[in-house]
Amino acid sequence: VQLVESGGGLVQAGGSLRLSCAASGRTLGNYGVGWFRQAPGKPREFIATISTSGSSTYYVDSVKGRFTISRDNAKSTVYLQMNSLKPEDTAVYYCARSAGGIATMAYEYDYWGQGTQVTVSS
Repeated sequence: VQLVESGGGLVQAGGSLRLSCAASGRTLGNYGVGWFRQAPGKPREFIATISTSGSSTYYVDSVKGRFTISRDNAKSTVYLQMNSLKPEDTAVYYCARSAGGIATMAYEYDYWGQGTQVTVSS
């Protein structure tokens, strides 16, 4: 399976972006999906995860109320809507497929995308 992220870019603080994670080769519908990010010089950080049906989600505290994860299983695509962006949200954002359902640890994910850069200017 291949995961491809898109939607990153440069945005001013307070702005919004929507990231997409599209799967090819195999449907994402039977797997949980998560989003992570990595800023320069920092470890990869868990952001959000969504269950196979989309009925359950979980977020890291720093993005709660600003980011929303969702999925369209018919399109085998997962989204991350990011609102009220802050300069500290600047990072490369990765989506990943969970071997199980909802997961917050990187080792619980078996396939990763190549990442998309998000830059928030102040």
